[in-house]
Amino acid sequence: MIQRYEQQGNIIFHGDTVNVLKNYIPSESVDLIFIDPPYNIGKKFGNFHDKWDSEAEYVNWAYQWLEECIRILKTNGTIYIMTSTQAMPYFDIFLRKKLTILSRIIWHYDSSGVQATKYFGSMYEPILHCVKDKNNYTFNADDIKIEAKTGSQRKLIDYRKSVPTPYNTEKVPGNAWYFPRVRYRMEEYENHPTQKPESLLERIILASSNEGGLILDPFAGTFTTAAVAKRLCRKSISIELQEEYLKIGLRRVLAWQEYKGEKLLAPQKNHNIKNKDGQKLDTDCIQRSIFDANTTA
Repeated sequence: MIQRYEQQGNIIFHGDTVNVLKNYIPSESVDLIFIDPPYNIGKKFGNFHDKWDSEAEYVNWAYQWLEECIRILKTNGTIYIMTSTQAMPYFDIFLRKKLTILSRIIWHYDSSGVQATKYFGSMYEPILHCVKDKNNYTFNADDIKIEAKTGSQRKLIDYRKSVPTPYNTEKVPGNAWYFPRVRYRMEEYENHPTQKPESLLERIILASSNEGGLILDPFAGTFTTAAVAKRLCRKSISIELQEEYLKIGLRRVLAWQEYKGEKLLAPQKNHNIKNKDGQKLDTDCIQRSIFDANTTA
């Protein structure tokens, strides 16, 4: 059974994504869709194991909700979709026949964990930026400008122009985006294996929607899309199958304090650091050591 929750223009559906998209969301009703689905790489999401019996089964399942998202998108709307590097070619070929792909973006990040030792480990995730009408879509370039290092730091002059002019100090980002992954000690952290950073969603939402617009996230997870949309004065529709993650959305987006008698609390983080033998370390001492090393380097 599908459960629906709503507050101040923000809607949460608890249920299967394909079912909700087909039966509960009308055609051409959404301005922006951000899709971060299971990647078919074996991660555990609550009671769900992100692994299909074959790549073909995964892709065929994905095509079902992609078709529905295209139906739901307004004629001047935008879709951003992420998936694994392995699956993205299937998505790209499928979508280029139905939408205009404006950009093929990579989100790259650091990694503090152990990387591959017999090949080059993955340090990025691909994103497609697609629109229904290449001549009519939202792109708020001024809202997402970043520092243009050549102009702002080196203070170069462009002598190719009829009147020599300093290089611009700001620019629209290119298609290689660096945002740190969400770490345990970060304020925005939620207990989820594939949480996306608020900074990533903020750029997407600012660029491709306007205040009052409606944003859909069919695989809500930690509900970062809806939380950022709310902060930026947009409305949202979120879909989540796992009750464990539904509770995050009820707390984070709808400001619920309790669900079925359970207090809805942000993750209670343990800031104690232990060594490999389980002994607690002096974090103040560690910070002083790092400071001393940096100042004497």
